[in-house]
Amino acid sequence: MKYPTLAGAILLLALLLAACGPAVTEAPTVMAPTEAPATEAATTEAPTEAATEAATEAATTEAPTEGVPVTGEATVNVADVGTFGSVLVDGTGRSLYLFTNDTQDSGTSACSGDCLVRWPVLTSQGAPVAGEGVDAALLGTITRDDGTLQVTYNGWPLYYYADDVAAGDALGQGVGDVWFLVSPAGEMIQ
Repeated sequence: MKYPTLAGAILLLALLLAACGPAVTEAPTVMAPTEAPATEAATTEAPTEAATEAATEAATTEAPTEGVPVTGEATVNVADVGTFGSVLVDGTGRSLYLFTNDTQDSGTSACSGDCLVRWPVLTSQGAPVAGEGVDAALLGTITRDDGTLQVTYNGWPLYYYADDVAAGDALGQGVGDVWFLVSPAGEMIQ
């Protein structure tokens, strides 16, 4: 009769451990707060051209930083910015600048190293796209030393200003008397 008592004791111990241990449940599915729940249509249909273009534009312009790969072509638009009137902006409305220390049509940029921390470049993975009010014939690119394509307009390499964080900001205008917003004609705005 030793074995039935031992088996009973093991069974009793297993029941106590099960009762005292944490409940086992299925792990919940966690989604990022910005993602929409998946639906059957979303999982079976290819993304629309508009959705693909919007995703490409967001990836291109969200955080302009030297050396970060761009996932598509940059879009250049025209928008009214403060008292400066119509100026060049990126696809999200962030102001674009030219640097007078660059030489127009030289195919190079004079901004490198620490300069790029304050003045990140507008990059593209191919020919930039001309938005409404932009002269497509004035758009171009130069190849930077790291191999990225920097967007140019009327031969001027284009830059962001790090302190401009929202569409319509123009805090870089006139900085050091060498950084200026760019008009739709491709000239600096003073």
